[in-house]
Amino acid sequence: MPVLSVHNLKMTYIERNLFTDVSFNIEERDKVGFIGANGVGKTTIFRIIDGEISPTGGSVSISKDTRVGYMQQHACTHPQRGIYDEVLSVFDYLEEMQSEIDALSTQIECGEGDIDKAVSRQTQLIDEYERQGGLTYKSRAKSALMGLGFKEEEFSKPTGTLSGGQMSKLSLCKLLLSKANFLLLDEPTNHLDIEAVTWLEGFLKDFKGEAIIISHDRFFLDAVTNKTIELEHNKITTYEGNYSTFIKKKEHEQEAIRNKYHNDMREIKRVEGIIEQQKRWNREKNLVTARSKQHQVDKIKEQLVTPDSELETLSFALEPKRESGQDVLMCYDLEKSFDGKKVFSNLSMHIKKGERVFVIGPNGCGKSTLFKLLTSQHEPDEGAIRFGAKVDLSYFDQMQNDLDLSKSALDEVYDEYPSMDMTQVRTALGSFMFKGDDVFKQLSRMSGGERARVSLLKLMLKQGNLLLLDEPTNHLDTSSREALEKTLLNYGGTMLIISHDRYFINKLATRILYMNEDGFTEYLGNYDDYLFRIQNTESEDVESSIVVESKPKLNDYQLQKQLQSEMRKRKTQLTKCENRIAELEEEIESLHTQMSDESVMSDYEKLSEITALLESNQSELDELYEKWEELSTQVE
Repeated sequence: MPVLSVHNLKMTYIERNLFTDVSFNIEERDKVGFIGANGVGKTTIFRIIDGEISPTGGSVSISKDTRVGYMQQHACTHPQRGIYDEVLSVFDYLEEMQSEIDALSTQIECGEGDIDKAVSRQTQLIDEYERQGGLTYKSRAKSALMGLGFKEEEFSKPTGTLSGGQMSKLSLCKLLLSKANFLLLDEPTNHLDIEAVTWLEGFLKDFKGEAIIISHDRFFLDAVTNKTIELEHNKITTYEGNYSTFIKKKEHEQEAIRNKYHNDMREIKRVEGIIEQQKRWNREKNLVTARSKQHQVDKIKEQLVTPDSELETLSFALEPKRESGQDVLMCYDLEKSFDGKKVFSNLSMHIKKGERVFVIGPNGCGKSTLFKLLTSQHEPDEGAIRFGAKVDLSYFDQMQNDLDLSKSALDEVYDEYPSMDMTQVRTALGSFMFKGDDVFKQLSRMSGGERARVSLLKLMLKQGNLLLLDEPTNHLDTSSREALEKTLLNYGGTMLIISHDRYFINKLATRILYMNEDGFTEYLGNYDDYLFRIQNTESEDVESSIVVESKPKLNDYQLQKQLQSEMRKRKTQLTKCENRIAELEEEIESLHTQMSDESVMSDYEKLSEITALLESNQSELDELYEKWEELSTQVE
């Protein structure tokens, strides 16, 4: 029996139909990725499951032993209470049990009342206290707080002084430690750095209950989920497997949908040609034929499913207005403090033309501060910054301070680029999915994702050859993130990017700089390469052979040799991949030939055996094509 069953949910707001006939089941121990574009109704479904709102139609059934936990239930309502005490409030029931156990101990010691009854009750309470984690709840609270990025010296900090992001982390911590055995997690990785997200992944993998997770963090979904639910075009589709498995399965579906769509569109065009011809002849018999053919067209259009490739998505190109020199950015021993507290020191780097360099590290280590130094919003206390020849800087600020929220999208772009006429501005906004009256919408009334698209448009129009991008995928839904990845892969300039989006880093990075208060440690390659080297460093203590200090004074010969070694490895992997692809294609062709043989077609067991082998080979081939594309991009 399912732990949660959602049946034919429908939600309508005034004249807008948010979704219809939404049905799915969650089985025991399921960890489900819930995906879909911003605004399609994912959070609304969470609120319905939690009982916060009622649907227009349909029902939700929850098994009797299931306790649903939603972050909104764990808001912090005592601004003077410290962070640690706020988390311990989740365990008030254990504190009450402890108080009763202490009171019974006093009663027994004093010999008051019915001692046998008191001893029996105390024994029962102690057993229950231990069973519910009474001996470990304080250490679990500390571990969860530190895992999510709080430092022990912050534990006494009043919750009323926390930022919005810190408050969200604290509410998440309370939810994870609550009695809930079914978690509704809405963008849980927002405001978490990579270390905290990794901790959360481990927690959810070990969690013995169920969870539905709304997230655009594709790496996180891959690590945690065993099922994927997509809400798209007002309806739900369920797929077994994590995000990457879902993408492969959906692509196969989309291929079939595309073929049918193009065939249907050709048929519509053909029949509409007949209708037009019959109308021109304008005789009664011809008009009857035209009406009959129109019914045929209407029927095809009614069941027509538009493939994703035909739907409107974010679409833009970044083109530098000129090329920079080979040396793009050099930083020498930068140091910065605020109010006597050091943010970082000894920070040096050298970025060459065409590199895609990612800066990662824990929250608070100074990544955004570094960008503010590079954009002259702050001055370094020590050290120097040098830009190379013909470098044109373009900056994406995750806080969106470059936007005047009192303006409309149209005015924001036009005021920044007055040489463009209104038609050009509206065309540019259209490519960022602002259509019709959307261009007049005030920025203050837009979602974070909409404002991010306006900032990206301004970035595109600036045509810089060095991009400083501070968390560019925050607020973007999955399709917009994929569009941004594609655009940046085709960009001809240089990039320095701050991000916690590991999937995004994996797609783009040629080099990773891990930042802490003592400077940078450099890792060549993408996030998978970084993880491999970190794991090998921890297990084999070979840090000196795989880590290079990122300073302008680095021996160029050594760095070049290391880059050449990396390239040789990738080329070897690429050759092996291509050879295996060729082998598989031959095997698949041979299997198809065998399947058409009459003796095989009449032998059910033999046919089943060949079909299974064919599916296995096709699956391996699909994976190899994906690997080949990734290796080809890296080699290029």
